[in-house]
Amino acid sequence: MTSKIALVFGGTRGIGAACVQKLAEDGYDVAYTYVSSAPGLPAKIGDSRTRGYSVDICDAAQVEQVFADVARDFGAKPSCVLANAGINVPPGPLGQFDPANFRRLVEVNIVGAFNVLSAAARHVADGGSIIGLTTSMVRVGIPGVGPYTATKAAVESLLRSLAKEVAGRKVRVNGVAPGPVDTDLFRAGKNEEALARSAALSPFNRVGQPAEVAEVVAFLASEKASWVHGQIIQPNGGMV
Repeated sequence: MTSKIALVFGGTRGIGAACVQKLAEDGYDVAYTYVSSAPGLPAKIGDSRTRGYSVDICDAAQVEQVFADVARDFGAKPSCVLANAGINVPPGPLGQFDPANFRRLVEVNIVGAFNVLSAAARHVADGGSIIGLTTSMVRVGIPGVGPYTATKAAVESLLRSLAKEVAGRKVRVNGVAPGPVDTDLFRAGKNEEALARSAALSPFNRVGQPAEVAEVVAFLASEKASWVHGQIIQPNGGMV
């Protein structure tokens, strides 16, 4: 058994799956959660074990239970917790935005993140790391995505406060705020023109890859980032 355990909320596709892969390659045993996507990851990546758990982050009791399950199944508390699970909805001008969709965003992206970060604050191992995924669009005014980016701005506020609250246990807390990343969720509903507009947000004229974001997450989880705390890191190719 390895001495390090990571718990990745939302780990079966896109950025989350890339983080599971990278953390396992770096020597973590990795627990990950899912809701709708059935686990397709192997039980071992190299010498590291992986295991999936069905968790609805909107249910605080389920979030609390998975920390207990991971400690039981892996033999120790996680030393890295990644709050990656979240949703997006069809974009639209604020004046015409569907209130039901906004409530969905708030319930998952804010309440769900609160549940994960609250439980992580209680259960992550001393000296560990808590990392939350947000978005660089918090700092760029893009029409149609205000409700989504507002929920991610709320997550950044939670992370900054949490960083001050758990520092006494030597737990580091940081956020990772990517620009557009080439995932199935990113491509959904976009034509070639829309994809080109997203690529043009970076002076490199491309979007990021999940593995590029996972490298940043793995760095923040490691001792190489021992002096990085309370920060929002933006892997976005110069978007902002």
